[in-house]
Amino acid sequence: MQTLILAALLGCLASVFAAPTDKVKWCVTSDREHEKCRALVVKAPAFSCVKRENVLSCIIAIKAGEADAITLDGGDIYTAGQINYNLHPIIAEDYGTTADTCYYAVAVVKKGTAFGIRDLQGKKSCHTGLGKSAGWNIPIGTLVSMGLIQWGGIEDKPLEEAVSTYFSSSCVPGATRKSLCQLCSGDCSKTHNERYYDYAGAFQCLKDGAGDVAFVKHLTVPESEKDNYELLCKDNTRAPIDSYKSCYLGRAPAHAVVSRNDPQLAELIWNSLDSVQNFNLFSSEAFAPAKNLMFKDSTEKLVKLPANMDTFLYLGAGYMSSIRSLTKETTAAASSAIKWCAVGHAETSKCDSWSINILNVATIICQNAPTVEECLTKIMRKEADAMAVDGGQVYTAGKCGLVPAMVEQYSEGGRLRETPSQASSYYAVAVVKKGSGLTWDKLMGTRSCHTGVGRTAGWNIPMGQIHKQTGDCDFTKFFSSGCAPGAEPSSPFCTQCIGSGEAVGDESKCKASSEERYYGYAGALKCLADDAGDVAFIKHTTILEFENHKVPATLLVKEHKNEYELICPGKGPMAVEDYASCHLAIVPAHAVVTRPEIRNDVVRILLAEQTRLGSSNTDGPFNMFKSDSGKNLLFKDATKCLQEVEVGTSYETFLGAEYMDAMNSLRQCTANTPDLEKSCTFHSCQENN
Repeated sequence: MQTLILAALLGCLASVFAAPTDKVKWCVTSDREHEKCRALVVKAPAFSCVKRENVLSCIIAIKAGEADAITLDGGDIYTAGQINYNLHPIIAEDYGTTADTCYYAVAVVKKGTAFGIRDLQGKKSCHTGLGKSAGWNIPIGTLVSMGLIQWGGIEDKPLEEAVSTYFSSSCVPGATRKSLCQLCSGDCSKTHNERYYDYAGAFQCLKDGAGDVAFVKHLTVPESEKDNYELLCKDNTRAPIDSYKSCYLGRAPAHAVVSRNDPQLAELIWNSLDSVQNFNLFSSEAFAPAKNLMFKDSTEKLVKLPANMDTFLYLGAGYMSSIRSLTKETTAAASSAIKWCAVGHAETSKCDSWSINILNVATIICQNAPTVEECLTKIMRKEADAMAVDGGQVYTAGKCGLVPAMVEQYSEGGRLRETPSQASSYYAVAVVKKGSGLTWDKLMGTRSCHTGVGRTAGWNIPMGQIHKQTGDCDFTKFFSSGCAPGAEPSSPFCTQCIGSGEAVGDESKCKASSEERYYGYAGALKCLADDAGDVAFIKHTTILEFENHKVPATLLVKEHKNEYELICPGKGPMAVEDYASCHLAIVPAHAVVTRPEIRNDVVRILLAEQTRLGSSNTDGPFNMFKSDSGKNLLFKDATKCLQEVEVGTSYETFLGAEYMDAMNSLRQCTANTPDLEKSCTFHSCQENN
């Protein structure tokens, strides 16, 4: 036994003092890239090289653990992130002041040729590679969306066939159709073995006269040659090469290093790259004429991505939409159902009732998540399609590339033809108990009740006002404690929360869902009524709704409007009916958000649903805008109907300049920025193009 113990101890000591053997296995796809990788290994032994025949083979090798990392373009990042590979972007290239961590996809032509983008039919085209961002996804998606390439979807014919009949001939490395490889100078493979592959290759194709137009990124044309070339703009004009910020086809996320979803491996790769010395990772000059080996030559530095980043968050909804537009079956009948995302048990129960009360073909399928952020992520991933959210969450959703499709309308007349400004807005107010002696100027040191962190009336507006007054982002210095569902559990803003009312250890406490009894408008008012707080930040109709609607008897201790009053900057307390004179801001109503490509389906289905199950359905077993087991589930109970938001309306336009200013000011306090928003705004091109 002692011998065995001694052997075990010696084995442990040997492992402790052994030299580190972890190496980052970098995957390369050509002989020249392999040469550069081997040169790197000489300077940085932390790396080793694995050669595969193409990008897909590298993706498969990384998934299998035979390799660890490769730098990919957005289109290939999309492929690598599919469920059968599940690779994650971990490090992004940064191209400096010209574009940071994204770049512009442009169409380059020789100066002196007399045609615009609408005249490309019958011309010869040069592409970086099949499925690549600047060379295929964005330009072909643009030409299809402009109606220049006629394509009815894959049931009509393969996309490659549609492209091959539009251009007279092309070089699209990686393509299988003969006409798309006709102009190529090598084997038409999606590797550096094809001379016209990648940005430099597509530009060389144009420069050699093989093609009439090259689809590349904005930094491709060398400085010394810019005067000989121009850009094609979407308005059918031309512009100088350096005018890419006003003349481009779309913006694409920077190339990124992808690897398996392994935090320790990601850290090893980052540390290994960060410690490289006496070797220029971003130069391929020693291996000319090849360019962009391992990394793009235009890269100025590498940027570590947030830990929760994945393919969908990195590429953004706008880019994801452009990829899907080139793969979906566009000739198929419009979707007959949408997947609605509910937050928490109570909302899920209402959603299930909604689905059950639908006749004939089901139009609502219920999905759920524990938080709004997770629901938004599901919508981005196509695991869900839509949900109604508050203005602050519209802001986050917009930053992630989602769009407002419909807006709640609160007009007493319930008329669908009123403008959003008349019927689809509300007042954010601060409520205190009558006789408390509190005014806006006396709030410091009090306890606060909020609808939820990041929500409009309950957080963004009041905290924005306080931030303007104090200039301090630490709001725990202003309020002594409170309940702000969604705050960190250890925060003073969770101290006053009560969760579901269960015993100690209640996991629902301070959770941003209806499982926390102080969540939402009704919850914040209950927090005040229960003496858990001194001020409640809610919307102007909250108290009045309790007098006009049947609610659970346990929801409020004191619910009569005469028990409360409003406070606001520069004024004394006022009656709750005087919200037009005493409020913190007029803010946009809650809105339904969705992905851009299914916006029309969501609007069509919701219009039909509210006709059957909306406010006019007073006698039926289910009403979309009523909550039997709580308040404001799925939609606000004050909603009279949903009104369509005009096609193409951005989240900025929907929220309005005043609200955008307040949000942008509050976002100076990074602690108030949701993790999802941080990932979505890592680079500007994650938003819609």
